[in-house]
Amino acid sequence: MSNKTLTFSIMDGPFERARIATTFRMIHEAIERGYNVNVFAYEGAVSLGFSLQKGHANSMHGRTIEEEDHPLPKEWIESLMAKAEEKGAIFNWINCGLCVDERGVNESIEQIKRGAPKDLWQWAKDSDGVLIIGTK
Repeated sequence: MSNKTLTFSIMDGPFERARIATTFRMIHEAIERGYNVNVFAYEGAVSLGFSLQKGHANSMHGRTIEEEDHPLPKEWIESLMAKAEEKGAIFNWINCGLCVDERGVNESIEQIKRGAPKDLWQWAKDSDGVLIIGTK
């Protein structure tokens, strides 16, 4: 097990860009390789762990909710957290509290904590690597 820590900072909200799926894949790979992972979400990314997300049917294709099996970012995050636990890695996720308030997405999954930009700064100082994934 590596004792190294990687910090990711993300901005994109759910379902907007492929960057989020790619970021989740990178986080998954880091956990697989034994890294501890920190994620600081700000801007629209604070909605990724919104606990009230719901799947939906696809009337255009005539599929039910179960048949559509629409992936939800909150479930991806929970899966990453479970993978980290399975691997004995530390996984931290902090949502920027200012961004949460602006967007009204206070109901996050249990494992997500509320924080501030100073948390990202501290993680960046303490990490072995930092990846900031901007929106452009």
